[in-house]
Amino acid sequence: MAQKRKRPKSLYHRAKDNQQFQAAMTVVLPVFLGMVILVLWQTQTLHQIFHTDTFTLPLIDRIGTIFIENRAKIWENVKATMTVALIGLVLGSLLGYLIAILAAFFPKMGTGGLSVIGAFASIPVVALAPVMNNWTKGVSSDANTRSMVAKILVVMLIAAANMGLNAYRGLTELKPYALDLMAVYAAKRRTVFQKLQLPNSVPYIFVALKVSVPASIMTTIVSEYFAEYIIGVGRQIRENIVLAQYSTAWAYIATACLLGIVSYVILMVLQKILLRNYH
Repeated sequence: MAQKRKRPKSLYHRAKDNQQFQAAMTVVLPVFLGMVILVLWQTQTLHQIFHTDTFTLPLIDRIGTIFIENRAKIWENVKATMTVALIGLVLGSLLGYLIAILAAFFPKMGTGGLSVIGAFASIPVVALAPVMNNWTKGVSSDANTRSMVAKILVVMLIAAANMGLNAYRGLTELKPYALDLMAVYAAKRRTVFQKLQLPNSVPYIFVALKVSVPASIMTTIVSEYFAEYIIGVGRQIRENIVLAQYSTAWAYIATACLLGIVSYVILMVLQKILLRNYH
């Protein structure tokens, strides 16, 4: 009997099985969607859909003009926001990782610590930020310093929870044969940590950072709404909305979006470089 000829794969299945094509689509499709939204926005189609006007929802070219005209002031506020976000992210990530290590070495006490810090992080930022402002009133006589400390503490709690929970998984979810091999060699506890647990937690660190990096920026922006010192992207959004300067407010909203996107892209590039040869 003659063998049946295999039917050639359809274009859809070939595209689905092509990893390079799928990777390209993860970039092309969001960019295409964004361009469609911008076109609908600029042509006032969105205004008709949402029954709004160009005063409340300014056109893209108007927002771009405001952005260019105020770029020096915007940059000053970006630096203030990113300083708080980066300091809070670094301190929170270090704190979370230390708590994860304690939880791995001392499960009874450590898991309780993870639960507490996770509970703090579950509090809405709009509720946590004013509380931190009151707690830090005695930190300094300078309003800028007090505001910065309060905002950093809020960001730190969010980042610590993300890092602690993910790093704990990396330190404890080990392959059984790896632990058996360490037991065969009678490896000490410190050796198991350095040679097995620590390397195993590295990918989980980046998993935590994928959440913490954009979350730190957004947390900083929300915290700036309630801050005592008037600086930062979030505070400028609030002040301009109060003054009905919607074009300027939208320029700062666009800046906040760009900060989140650029920070996430930088993190992805660093992950690809640092974990290139990781197994």
